[in-house]
Amino acid sequence: MAASHGTALKRFLMRHPLLTFVVMGLSFLLFGLVSLNLIHIFQASIELLLEYGRMALWDGGLQQLLELLLSGYFALAFYIAFKVCEKALVDRLTEKAVTSDE
Repeated sequence: MAASHGTALKRFLMRHPLLTFVVMGLSFLLFGLVSLNLIHIFQASIELLLEYGRMALWDGGLQQLLELLLSGYFALAFYIAFKVCEKALVDRLTEKAVTSDE
């Protein structure tokens, strides 16, 4: 009964637990890949800026820093998708357990 009080997204996720689980797994993997890639690119960018300074900043370093920021938000979006799916699955499991005990 509590699922009808949620948003349309939550109701959809609660009705499709297998799809929710698949989306949660993909989000987890993509978050990991983007985050790992972000660390490597950030390390290379810092090394470039430390070695070449202002010249590197104007020769593509500024664009790379903006891309790092965008990649960070991209990783955050995957993390949020993971947490939303996790919440829906946990709510579904715990609500079923509570109603079966009564």
